[in-house]
Amino acid sequence: MKTNRILVTGGAGLIGSQVVQDLNEQGITDIIISDHLGTSEKWKNLRRNLYLDYLEKDELRKKIQSKDKFFDDITHIVHLGACSATTEKDASYLIQNNYEFTRDLAHIAVDRKISFVYASSAATYGDGEFGYDDSISLKSLKPLNMYGYSKHQFDLYAAKTGMADHITGLKYFNVFGFGEEHKGDMRSLVLKGYEQIRDTGKLNLFKSYRPEYKDGEQKRDFLYVKDASKITLFLLWENKTGIYNVGRGIAETWNHLAQSLFGAMEKDVRIEYVDMPESLKGKYQYYTCANIDRLLKAGYDQGFTSLEEAAKDYIALLRKEGL
Repeated sequence: MKTNRILVTGGAGLIGSQVVQDLNEQGITDIIISDHLGTSEKWKNLRRNLYLDYLEKDELRKKIQSKDKFFDDITHIVHLGACSATTEKDASYLIQNNYEFTRDLAHIAVDRKISFVYASSAATYGDGEFGYDDSISLKSLKPLNMYGYSKHQFDLYAAKTGMADHITGLKYFNVFGFGEEHKGDMRSLVLKGYEQIRDTGKLNLFKSYRPEYKDGEQKRDFLYVKDASKITLFLLWENKTGIYNVGRGIAETWNHLAQSLFGAMEKDVRIEYVDMPESLKGKYQYYTCANIDRLLKAGYDQGFTSLEEAAKDYIALLRKEGL
């Protein structure tokens, strides 16, 4: 019987490095990591984990295009590598990096019967006009930014070609946790907030520009990265196909998140509401909440980490690293 050899793209990123860590804890080290390290500090996430080999994204791309024998030994692919910047304006780059790369790698997986799990995104739901239900028609969705559309493109392609019956798409909601330090402006407010509170004793939140939402009462489905990884590996090992929301199914306010942070840091709550940049106003999601019925029906029963518990655990890890 063929032993498991797992390719994890984006394996130096936030979710990817946690997935590799969890695989290690399951006794699996026959892992190939692919990523694009560039000049960021992302490489530091590689130090946490054990793996067989590392490939830069461009090297993996060459192997995909040549249908290299490299894939003969791969049994599972967790494809998390992508440009995740919601503010990225180069649409051609997003098409190539997020859509075409995923499409071509998925064809390799399906043709060779390799289990394939890939990252879609909650950004595909746009402003949530039709809800956040992974069973609704993909054709009805209208992403608000090009990042979301690049993810949506592949979801549509997989459905149109029948590929979706053989692979697994994960619509991650607001994932945060240790390992995101390299992400710059795309870091979660949990990390940005920790740094603000540490340095200034207060936290800035965007004002609301909709009358139905008070300042700081905009809501998100916040998901701790350790839960995101558990769900990813559950769906991989159980070989569940189709698209799944990956969230907690709970919408909580930014104010609640702020209170959790101040509590974990044992500081008095000091929130300042600031103007939202004009470039974000038309693309800002005021509410997200994953419908996770499909995930639960698939048998996921490992539970979720509360916002308070996640904040405490995350901050403890940051302090352990001297951050």
